[in-house]
This record gives sequence, C-alpha cells and structure tokens, in this order.
Amino acid sequence: MRRKILYLLVIIMVGSGINNAVLSQTKESWLYTKLDNQASPALKDILTDPDQYRVQVIYTRIDRDKNNKPHFTSYRLFKKDSYFYPASTVKLPTVLLALEKLNELHVAGLDIHATMITDSAFTHQLKISKDSSAVDMKPSIAQYIKKIFIVSDNDAYNRLYEFDGQQYLNEKLQAKGYKDTRIVHRFQYPMTEEENKHTNPILFYKNDQLIYKQPAAYNTKANASPDPILIGNKHVDANEVLKDGPMDFSHKNNFPLSEQQTMLRAVMFPESVAKKKRFNLTRDDYSFVYKYMSMMPGESEDPKFDKKEFFDTYAKFFIYRADKKQKPDYMRIFSKAGWSHGFLTDNAYIVDTKNKVEFMVSATIYVNSDGIVNDDKYDYDEKGYPFFKEVGEMLYQHELKRERKFKPDFRKFNP
Repeated sequence: MRRKILYLLVIIMVGSGINNAVLSQTKESWLYTKLDNQASPALKDILTDPDQYRVQVIYTRIDRDKNNKPHFTSYRLFKKDSYFYPASTVKLPTVLLALEKLNELHVAGLDIHATMITDSAFTHQLKISKDSSAVDMKPSIAQYIKKIFIVSDNDAYNRLYEFDGQQYLNEKLQAKGYKDTRIVHRFQYPMTEEENKHTNPILFYKNDQLIYKQPAAYNTKANASPDPILIGNKHVDANEVLKDGPMDFSHKNNFPLSEQQTMLRAVMFPESVAKKKRFNLTRDDYSFVYKYMSMMPGESEDPKFDKKEFFDTYAKFFIYRADKKQKPDYMRIFSKAGWSHGFLTDNAYIVDTKNKVEFMVSATIYVNSDGIVNDDKYDYDEKGYPFFKEVGEMLYQHELKRERKFKPDFRKFNP
C-alpha cells in the first residue's frame, strides 16, 4: 500500500538563505494542491508515493520592490533534505571554489585563462597537458568551467576537483555554512577512497612561462557520513559484480537540496544571503558564470559540441529536457543538473525576459524501478525527465499569470 502521508515544509527565505520554518504533514498545502490539481496520472503516481521516488521540490517565488531588490518566498514539498545522490550538481561548488581560490592566491597572471597542466603524484592520477576542445589545445580553468556548465563534462570537473583539493573544498564549504555538503570523489574514473584524498600537482603557465606551481595535496580529515546510507536492494560493485543488498552511499558526495538552492541564490543574488555563504568572486567571475551557466550547447563556439549527442536542452531538465525541444531565446535557465545511480536533480533559476517572469525551483527524484543500483538501467526517460517537464511547466504557467507590482530588471544577467 502506498504511503499517502505527504510532508510539506513551507520556507520563508531570509537574508541568510533558506530558513527552515514550520513542518506540516498535510495535503492541504498550496504547492501540493497546485501540482496535484493539474497533474497527469504519471505525476499523481509520484506525488502519492514520495518515499519510493525520494522526491523533493523547493519552489521559490521572487518579488521585486521599487528598487529592483528581490524578496523571496519558498515552498518545500516532501521530506526535508533526506539523502539523494547529487551527481553532477556538486560541480557548481567545485567551480565557485576554483574561482575563489584563484582570487585568494594573488599570483600575477594567474587567471582562468592561464594554461593549466595537470601532473601526477599518486596511483591512478592522470597527467593532462592538452585539451582537444580548446582552439589552441591548451587546458585552462575557463575551458573546464565552460564544459562543466554547458554539457556537465566529468573530466573537466575532475581537473577542478584536483585544483581545489579535497580538504580545501570541504573546509571552505563548512566555513561558509554549507554544513551537510561534502565533495569527496572524482567522476567516471574508479578510485579508492584513499586515492580520492590525494590530488595532483598542477602547473600554470602564461605566455609559456611558469607562473605558479601547486604541489600535490592530501586530505588528512575524514569527510564520510558517520552512518550508513543504504539505497536499493541489489547493487553492482566496483568490479562490476552484482551483489545482494543495498549500496552504501556514506562515502559518496552529498549536496542537500536546501543547500543547493541557497548556493544558487548566493551566485545569482549574493546580497540576499549571509556574507559567509557568499563566494569571493570578481565582477568578471560573475559575468563568466552567468554566461556559461545559461548557455546551450548550440550557442557555444569554443568549445563546439556534437549536436546529435548534446542537443540544446541536454542539461536543462525543467520544462525542456524530456522532449528535447528548443528553448525560446527569451527564456534563460541558470542551472546545474545531475544524473546518476537513478537520481535526477536540477537546481535552476528560470527567467523569461519577454514576459518579465522569474522564479527558482530545485527538485530531485529517484527513478530505479528494478532496485538495482549502479547497473545503468534507470527510468530517466519514462519517469524522470517527464517529472521535471511537468513540474517546471506548471510553475512557469503559474508565474506567467501571477501579478507583480514591480517588473524585474534583468540587465545584470546579460551575457
């Protein structure tokens, strides 16, 4: 029998980010009612069984005052920050901290365009001296960030993970108040927990002159969850052997949905969150992030992407991903999505420049009907992407009809 107790957290977002307010176990909530009244049978199936689908949604309404200052009201559907595997959504903090680290180093000539040569100093580490996606074949933080935001490139993330260093990443996130976020491993390259603690030596060049050498680093602190996090009824292990019993995610990355949306606010509206939650970025850094966080693969000249593999809404789950349909030019979506192990997550700020509409929405869902984790057989196309399409469309249509006393000015986000 499906469990029909639904959990709604109504959140009022204040200066310090998301303030978790009153938890109400009821169906009679605005967000639930809004979705349920218009839901297709497939969406109703998900809404009435949130435990199976591990679904969470945070929708944030934005109202501007006469000075264009945004004010936020958020509504949360279902369980507060129960664990989900965040997949590529952790690339957002990895990018932001790479930019912050550059700014903290204060090395002349060391910027996002400096040539970045990755060396090796421990088992399974890769040496990287070229980037075939770059016109000049030279790797750089700028090129890696482009690929991360436009097509969620895993190798690009690995290089920035190595530049940041595991200990730097996690200590910085803790200090900024993202208490439950942890980033402890590379992607798509099998490494042990110990190997992921080690990160590579890196050299930076400007005009073929060495300007900075970062030594290999090692994280001396433990970042795993103190308790097991068990998901699934069977799993495929690192040796590709099917095992009975769930997979333990306690040594995997974690990025709770509330911290994801707070971090997105810290990027898009830094003045709206507490100072410690912000990132030390320059005006140029923000402009660069805004440009590529909202760019479609077909809009990119450097790097260029195969349009058959990377269609324009490849990494934009809300509204567009399910049908692979073209996004209108007046719609801009600043987001970072992730998909792995049956989990789909997207964290987005959606803007309609034509109709002067804006809102934030973050959601995650688990679609793994056979219960086997790590077998690459998931219900993304059948259930996952349609969920994001339907939820996104309903909230967008609601925003189109919602009256606003003051229209937003989006010039800040112009590429």
